[in-house]
This record gives sequence, C-alpha cells and structure tokens, in this order.
Amino acid sequence: MHLLGGWLDATFALEIGGMLKKRLLAGALQMDIESVKQQGVGQLLGRVMESQALESLALNGGFSVFIAVIELVFASWILAVGAGGQLHLLLLLIWIMLTIGLCLHYFQRLRKWTLMRLDMTHDLVERMVGHRTRLAQESVNRRTIEEDQTLQDYLITAKESDDSIIPIMGALSRGWLVIGVLGLAPSFISGSTSETKMAISLGGILLASRALSGVATGFSALARSGIAWTQVSSLFYAAERKPAKEPFLTSTMIAGKSVDDHENKLIDASDLVFRYRAEGEPVLRGINLSIFQGERILLEGSSGGGKSTLASMLVGLRTPDSGLLLLNGLDSFTLGESWHRLATEAPQFHENHILTATLAFNLLMGRNWPASNGDLDEAKTLCIELGLSELLERMPSGLMQRVGETGWQLSHGERSRIFLARALLQNTQLTILDESFAALDPESLKKCLCSAFKRAKTLIVIAHP
Repeated sequence: MHLLGGWLDATFALEIGGMLKKRLLAGALQMDIESVKQQGVGQLLGRVMESQALESLALNGGFSVFIAVIELVFASWILAVGAGGQLHLLLLLIWIMLTIGLCLHYFQRLRKWTLMRLDMTHDLVERMVGHRTRLAQESVNRRTIEEDQTLQDYLITAKESDDSIIPIMGALSRGWLVIGVLGLAPSFISGSTSETKMAISLGGILLASRALSGVATGFSALARSGIAWTQVSSLFYAAERKPAKEPFLTSTMIAGKSVDDHENKLIDASDLVFRYRAEGEPVLRGINLSIFQGERILLEGSSGGGKSTLASMLVGLRTPDSGLLLLNGLDSFTLGESWHRLATEAPQFHENHILTATLAFNLLMGRNWPASNGDLDEAKTLCIELGLSELLERMPSGLMQRVGETGWQLSHGERSRIFLARALLQNTQLTILDESFAALDPESLKKCLCSAFKRAKTLIVIAHP
C-alpha cells in the first residue's frame, strides 16, 4: 500500500501540479481590475508564495493521511481480535479524538502565524517601495518602535505554532505505544489470554503507532496547504469566468468601418451608470455624451469627480452597470477586445508604468513585436518631438537601452513624455490623456500639446481646473 501510495504521489504530483499552475495563471490573468487594485504588491507576492506551498504540500499530505486512515482501520480490526479486545478499541478511539483536538489546535496556531507572515511580507514590500518617503517624513523612533513590535509579535506567534506541533510530531505515536501496552496489562496479569492473541495485539499496536505517525506528518502538510488554499482560491475560481467575447465582426471589417467623416459620432453614450461595488453609490450617474471624430476636448473637474472612471469606460477598461455606450457605432459585445484597437488612454502617473525592458519595447507596446524599422523610426521621431532627444543621446544604446526599476532611471518628466508617446504611437481613433502634462515645464508642455494635436485623431485631455 505504501509503494502504491508513493507511485501515485509521484505521478499525480507532476500532472496535477502542472494543471494547478495553468489554472492559477489563467485566474490571475482574468481577475477583475478592481479586486487587483485593492491589494498591495506584497499581498499578491504572498499569494504566489502560497501557491507553491499548495502544490508541493497538498498531494504529499493528502496521500499520507489517506494511507494512515486505512492503516488505522486495519489496526482497529486487528486490535479487536487481539488480547485487548474492546478495551483496546476504546483506548484507540480516545487517542484518535485527542489527535483530532491537537491537530485542530495546531491548525489554528499555524493559520495565525501564516497570516502574520503574509502581512509582514506585504509591509516589507511597502516599506521598501516607500523607503525614501519614510526617511524624509517618518520619525526615527516611531519607525524603530513599530518594526521592533512587529518582530516581537511575530516571534511570539511563531513560538506558539512550534509548541503546538511538538505533541503531534513527538508524542502522538510514542504515547500510543505506552497506552497500547498498558491496555494489555489486565489480560497479561490475569493470564486469561493466549500468546497468539497477545502477539496479534502487539502487531495492532505497532500498526496503529505507524498510522498515527503518518497522520502527524501528513496533517502538518495538509494544514499548511489548507491555509495556502484560502489565499489562492480566489485565483483558482477566477479562471471560471468566461473569457472575453470574440468580436462579432472580424478585425478586417472593424478596420474597414471608417470614421473619417467628421459628421459621424465616434462616441455615443446614453444614461451611463457606474459603481465600483454592487452595494455602493454610483460614481457616475446619468452620463450622456457625444464625441465626433476629430474633436479636441478638455475635460475638467475636481478630484474624485469621476473623470478617470469615465475615461476608463470610454477605452473599454471598465463596463458601465447600465446605459448604452457605443464606439464607432458598435457596442462592446460587437467589438470584443477590438475596442482597444480603436480607443486608448495614457492613465494617470500612479497607474502607468515603465516596464523593465528596452525603451523601444515600452514605447511600442501597442504594436507588433519585434518592432519593424519603420516603427522604430517613428518612435524615435516622436521622442524628438516631445523633447527627449537629449535623453536618447545620453543613453548608450538609444532606443534599445534597458529602462525600468533595474535599468536606466528616468525622471518624472521623462516618464510622463514616454507615457504620452506610448499612447500616441498606438494610432487609435480616440486618445485620452489623463493628467499627462502635470509634471512638465511650460516649454515641454507646449511641445507635447502640439504633438498630441497633430497626431491624435480625436483627443480628450483630462486636467484639473
């Protein structure tokens, strides 16, 4: 039985492990944008760590406990026909109940320690990202006291978890050997049983001890995998969501539907309503909007008024709860993912990123890759228009220079202009710039505005009054 369990463990571990990774990856890619935004980088990193624990521990622990349960059933049958009889069965039942209680206690302590460890991972990543802010703004004493207290609480919780596993791993199996032998004392003292039954009872005691040892080892792995499941289950179930619908029209048909006529509506919105949570108040209510091809629109409003939310709906990143939204006369069910080929935006600075790759890759994300010579030439020309010629001259590899967190460090203004160039290079029917000029000096602002007016077919600029 152990040989069969080992073979099944190795076989299933490879197959199910591969399927689990694919499923979790599919779920991660299909998670709702709002649920992702509500989690920190450290929390997402913790989920990745826990997914590895789930894969490596669930099968091992599951097979170990399954085999141990079968062995306990056989041990109970053997003990029933041995010298101890019903007394041995009662003692084994009591010991099993004690085992369950110890396992539940360990599970609670382990869960508390794991959650604290994941919280510390999140805090560590957040403190690393905000290190310069903390150095400049936070009191040294406050920073030290908080970190020391967190570490002290973690050490206490870790010790409690370690203490709760000691009885399971160290005393569960050996304690049963003592109890089982003591259960033979009445029959041995009275001399009322045969040597054969005495040997049968000893065999049952040893088999039950082996099974309890398997339970201790397997449950430890199962408990960790169960806690890991609570962290990654949302990724697992997110994969059940239906993939994005294929466009009703082919790409060729969509591309052939021209909107060059300035009399045609590019955006037609009627009674749009949007809320971030189903039970929350609408962020946008009763929005009616018509945008014609070639228009230049300035959208102003106070912070928190819903400007960025409206922009994300116009480019297809969010779906309105009710109302009608048409792009080029077609709705989202007709366009499918092709919506993004017709509309794009440069999001606000805190939601836009320079990926760790070449500058050319970051500029031409909206086009085919590897980039053609024509695409590279156009990207370079646009960078010069936006005042980035000095940056290209400073970088040894030009457009092929690696940028990002582990590459060439870009200033705030340089990043802003690269975000703008990225949006303009997509060459879509509608381009939305969400506070893209906030970090620019007047001269750079003039250059960027001129380039946006010249290159964007239809332009919406979002700014504060």
